[in-house]
Amino acid sequence: MSSLLQGVSLYLIGMMGAGKTTVGRLLAQQLGYGFVDTDDVITKATGRSITQLFAEEGEAAFRQLESDVLGQVSAHINLTVATGGGIVMRRENWGYLRHGLIVWLDVPVELLYTRLAEDTTRPLLQDPDPQGKLRSLLEQRQPLYSQADLHIMVHEGETPEQIANRIIQTIPSVLKTNRSHPQVNN
Repeated sequence: MSSLLQGVSLYLIGMMGAGKTTVGRLLAQQLGYGFVDTDDVITKATGRSITQLFAEEGEAAFRQLESDVLGQVSAHINLTVATGGGIVMRRENWGYLRHGLIVWLDVPVELLYTRLAEDTTRPLLQDPDPQGKLRSLLEQRQPLYSQADLHIMVHEGETPEQIANRIIQTIPSVLKTNRSHPQVNN
């Protein structure tokens, strides 16, 4: 698979709680790639949690940091990148994401809610109706997520390993190769 990808990075997009970090680490191991979580890069660079950044700087400032990190990451190859759920909302980020293969982990709202019910670290879920908030965020982002190269539906009970294996099995269907450089069918 690595030879087929020829260094093209994978960018995992999807809602919070979709499993981008967990699946991304597994994909990186299987491909012999490096792994980057854009949220982790931001927290290490700023010395603050995402919740703190949202509270102290606001969402717009956080989204700019996210774009800056993505711009730096997109200059590299041989990476699996877990992105923040809202990264698709800024048009400039699509230019960076298109440097690689974009994989949408599509998880039903009910399953997301179950996964996130005890998670107090998600600033966008500090809402009286977190499930309703998840649903409205997904509705807003779905047309953007659907522009991904690979659409992976995640089912309840499916393990991260199964999801990673399914992604690896599906990658060849979206690559068209020429002798010099593989390209994604965008």
